[in-house]
Amino acid sequence: MSREKLLERIEGKREELTDLTCELVRIPTVNPPGDAYTDCARFLGTRLEKRGFEVGYHRAEGTPGDNDRYPRTNLVARLEGQASGPCVHFNGHLDVVMAGKGWTEDPFGAVVKEGRIYGRGTCDMKGGIAAAIIAMESLLEEGISFPGALEFSGTVDEETGGYGGVAYLAHQGFFSKPRVDHVIIPEPLNVDRICLGHRGAWWSQVETHGRIAHGSMPFLGDCAIRHILGDCAIRHMGAFTQLLEKRLYPELDKKQTKMPVVPEGAKRSTLNLQAVHGGEEESYDGMPSPCVPDSCRMVLDRRFLIEESLEEVKAEVHELLEELVRTRPGFRYSISDIMEFHPTMTESDAPVVKAVEDAIGSVLNTVPEKIISPGTYDQKHIARIGHLHDCIAYGPGILDLAHQPDEYVVIDDMVKSSQVMALATLKLLGLEV
Repeated sequence: MSREKLLERIEGKREELTDLTCELVRIPTVNPPGDAYTDCARFLGTRLEKRGFEVGYHRAEGTPGDNDRYPRTNLVARLEGQASGPCVHFNGHLDVVMAGKGWTEDPFGAVVKEGRIYGRGTCDMKGGIAAAIIAMESLLEEGISFPGALEFSGTVDEETGGYGGVAYLAHQGFFSKPRVDHVIIPEPLNVDRICLGHRGAWWSQVETHGRIAHGSMPFLGDCAIRHILGDCAIRHMGAFTQLLEKRLYPELDKKQTKMPVVPEGAKRSTLNLQAVHGGEEESYDGMPSPCVPDSCRMVLDRRFLIEESLEEVKAEVHELLEELVRTRPGFRYSISDIMEFHPTMTESDAPVVKAVEDAIGSVLNTVPEKIISPGTYDQKHIARIGHLHDCIAYGPGILDLAHQPDEYVVIDDMVKSSQVMALATLKLLGLEV
């Protein structure tokens, strides 16, 4: 078996790779709520079982969103080699975000045209999943005798934190040594780049409290009569938002990282105001009632750098809220954590990095850029829970297309990335061709 024959085999499977991606896209694994997880897991599991993999399905009972209607079903497939040795694991998340508006193609139609496949999840990350599976199957079809093991996991809920997917499996020991040695996650970070990790994230909810009253009498009043008059929680949230604009955002813009984060703007600390809810319930579609809102909730999405501590990040928000307690009459608030993840970065000379770097050089004839993702992905759980640090993201999708209308993946990029994954796998298993 030669390197050239392996690469030619994968090139010859271009149509099969395209078809597999299309089949995956047509399974609408939208999260939330978590549609069709079991269907997608079993579709892939059936395919891999025919290739000799031992297949298991693992429902993450008790995790957020799991119920009998939307079970959090994960797939783990393993194929043992002919001798003892390392395990190379490919992990891909099955879930996709909602389609949203603005599409000119059917988001779940998997339209193929002009060398691209269009559809929700093509880029993030069903094209990457298909590329990884074709890479493993091509190695088997070449009749390569290998030591160690090949593994693939199709996991859920990455788009909502990964608690029912990789985090759940990591707690069960599926992402720890001695079971697994090297992990490649085919996230869409561009075919000629290796992603070493990601920024940190802290999501929280701030709620400002007021007092309900008739909407025709929204008086704040003085302290002596405040208990019988309205107190608008939305105005209190507005005061908090103004402090964020005037004080926190300018400070965040000053914070820069030495991490190779892309795009350039993500080398700073960032804060996204993800949602605001106050007053009338969002689900009500009738006429609004004349009431002063007694609650307003805002979700904060704070992305932070390896140079910052989580305690420092939280303190910046708490200090502004406490300042309003001291300076704004009647200001009351509560704050709760939603989720928090520390920054993660694999060493640039780690075995999996070197293997993929060499493979990219062979397939693409270029030296790959080593980057950090602006957003988190499931590497965080593998590193923090599984304590496995030989893990990267490498896949065929274009980062900027993730979660966009008319999302697509380039077929040629899928073929090239599959070739890279196959060559990297051989090197990680200790085989040279």
